[in-house]
Amino acid sequence: MKRIIIIGGGITGLSAAYRLSELSGERNCPLDVTLIEARDRLGGVIHTVKRDGFLIDSGPDNFITAKPWALTLARRLGLESELLTTNEAHRRALVVRQGKLIPIPEGFLLMAPTRFMPVITTRLFSLRGKLRMAMDMFLPGRKGNDDESLASFVTRRFGREALDRVVQPLISGIYTADPETLSLQATMPRFLDLESKYGSVIKGMRAEAKLHKTKGSGARYGMFVTFRDGLQTLVHALGDRLNHVRFRLNERVVQVAKKAAGSAIPYWSVELKDGTSMEARGLIITGPSRHTARLLTGVDAELAEQLSAVQYASSAVVHLAYRRDQVAHPLDAFGCVVPITERRSIIAASFSSVKYEGRAPEGYVLLRAFMGGGLQQEMMQRDDEGLIVAARRDLDHLLGINAAPRFAMVHRWPDSMAQYAVGHLQRVAVIRKQVGLHKGLQLGGNGFEGVGIPDCVRAGERAAEELFRIL
Repeated sequence: MKRIIIIGGGITGLSAAYRLSELSGERNCPLDVTLIEARDRLGGVIHTVKRDGFLIDSGPDNFITAKPWALTLARRLGLESELLTTNEAHRRALVVRQGKLIPIPEGFLLMAPTRFMPVITTRLFSLRGKLRMAMDMFLPGRKGNDDESLASFVTRRFGREALDRVVQPLISGIYTADPETLSLQATMPRFLDLESKYGSVIKGMRAEAKLHKTKGSGARYGMFVTFRDGLQTLVHALGDRLNHVRFRLNERVVQVAKKAAGSAIPYWSVELKDGTSMEARGLIITGPSRHTARLLTGVDAELAEQLSAVQYASSAVVHLAYRRDQVAHPLDAFGCVVPITERRSIIAASFSSVKYEGRAPEGYVLLRAFMGGGLQQEMMQRDDEGLIVAARRDLDHLLGINAAPRFAMVHRWPDSMAQYAVGHLQRVAVIRKQVGLHKGLQLGGNGFEGVGIPDCVRAGERAAEELFRIL
């Protein structure tokens, strides 16, 4: 039997293990798979907690079906009947402007409007800002395909007001990143393609909506799904199906070495913190790129240097439970985003019990506030009580709350979100090429080609397929 070691028990590592299991059965090729995880549980940032009748996803709380890999995995696991779409009522988001919550104009898709009347009538932008956004339809498209920052692209096409008041907080809610350094090619290549093809982003989005006979209705909230009992349903299903895999929890890998380098496929030696080691023909390393870099320093210094260059941001999620009558705001949206120019402690808030059913008991609401990220790393220096106090201060003001929560919980996610700087895809290409020099080695995680759950599932499955192909 061919032995394979997977380092990391998050969704990437679990997806890799499950894909190896599928390939092993399909090709009648037995595999001996060991998965090593430093925590005492599987799932990584996916973690569901139940408390006092509340269902709390402490990390991500859903995934998008427009990227099909997580949905396809759920179907292969027989979980499709457990999926929930967002509640049809209140499918919109709010943004903070001068201390008030204002709806994001209908048809505003991440960084550009697709419908004119909602933008014309909104209080979110000044007349000058609205006219500047309309200039996109008359400005020539940029020549060449060099990477640029998301902030550069937005200000060039739509102006600074669009960036500061809507785009920055929306993008921060997805990538927790600074748009001044965030790579457009690595995060939102569609908008670059629209500019290249149509000369105008707005014209391009309207033309494609007409071509596909869809309305330019902005955020597709119906594409976001979760599981009835929380995202950990996916983790539990994978763990149950992988009963032939040896899971070694509470084990930390300190070093990786390559042996018998002269052979067609070398052995990989994995040294654990307790001084023991394991060997395998195949090795898949998942998790933050800087951690992978430390493990591979002795194997390939150039590869480790490229991996170390991928930066990560830390974040925290504060969960707050209230009686519904303690919150004055109608909560007629799925949540709100907060521009950095508002100088608040939170970067976004989600109204969890509005967004998905079954998240709070009757008569209660569950809120979650996001803190930290690339623009507010200093927030992570506060203790849990300090984060709760800061989150409550903002939400009390924005939502009209005048009571203490039934409970408050803090979940911290250090080095959890990769920051795709300008030139990121070029760096990834170098990393892929360098990994190709080491037979039997594959890497996965959110540090390469996507930060969402579907992206991580795809990364794990691709690592498994590439490894299986050469073994």
